[in-house]
Amino acid sequence: MLAGSIRFSYFQAIWRCRHFWYSLVQLDLRTRYRRSILGLGWSLLNPLAMTAILCVVFHQLFRMSVTDYAPHVLCGLAIWNYITGSTMQGCHAFFQGESYIRQCSLPLAIFPLRVALGTTFHFLIALAVVVLLVIGLGILGYRQVHLLALVHIVPGVLMLFFVCWSLAILSAMANVYFQDTQHLLEVGFQMFFYATPIIYKANVLESYGLGWVLDYNPAVVFLKLMRDPILEGTTPSLITYAHGILILVVTGGLATYFMSRAQKKLIFHL
Repeated sequence: MLAGSIRFSYFQAIWRCRHFWYSLVQLDLRTRYRRSILGLGWSLLNPLAMTAILCVVFHQLFRMSVTDYAPHVLCGLAIWNYITGSTMQGCHAFFQGESYIRQCSLPLAIFPLRVALGTTFHFLIALAVVVLLVIGLGILGYRQVHLLALVHIVPGVLMLFFVCWSLAILSAMANVYFQDTQHLLEVGFQMFFYATPIIYKANVLESYGLGWVLDYNPAVVFLKLMRDPILEGTTPSLITYAHGILILVVTGGLATYFMSRAQKKLIFHL
C-alpha cells in the first residue's frame, strides 16, 4: 500500500512539471527542424524511401502485390522506428538533461519522457500516413477499408507509448553506468530487425518451421495491435491484448524499480 502511494505521488510530481517537459519536447522539435526545407518531411522520408525500395525488390523477386505489401511494410517500419528510436535516444536522456538535474530536484523519469514524447510525435505522423495510404487504396478499389476498426488502434498506441517510455528509462539508466550500452543496442536491434516480420509476412517464418521466433518476439505483439485494425480491419484478439499488457507490466515494473533505486544516486554517475 505504501509503495503504491509513493509511486502515485511520483507520477503526480511528473504531472506538476508538465509545463517543463512539454517545453523540452517543443525545444527538441524546433531544434531538429530549424532551417530545414522539408521540416517534418524528413521524419517520413526514411520509411517512405525504404518502403518504395522494398516494394520494387519484393514485387520483382517474389511477385508480391504492391498495394498489399506497401501498407504492411510502412506500418511495420513506423512501429519499429518508434521502438528503436525511443530506446536509442533514451540512452542520452540523462546526459542531455544533466544541467537541469544538477540545478534542481526533479523526477528523473521526466527526461526519458521527453524522448518518448518526441518519438511519439513522429510515430503518430507516420501512422497517419499509413491510415491515409490504406484509405486511398480503398477509394481506388485496391483493397477494403474498415474505418470503424481504426478505433481499436487507440489501446495499442497507448500501451506502446508506455512501453517505449519504459524502454527509454531502462536504456538511459544502463547507459549512465555502462556507456557501451548504446553501441550494443545498435548491434542488437540490427539482428532483431530480421527476426521481426516487418519486411516480410509472419507466415514466411511459419512456413519454414520458425513460428517459435514470433512467439518469443515482443515486437510482434505491437505489430499485430496496429496492423490488424488498419490493414485487416479486424479487432486484435484478447490474447494479443493480454500479451501487450504483460509486456507493459514487465517493462514498466523494471523501469519503476530501477528508477526508484537510482533517483537520488544517479547524479553522482553523470
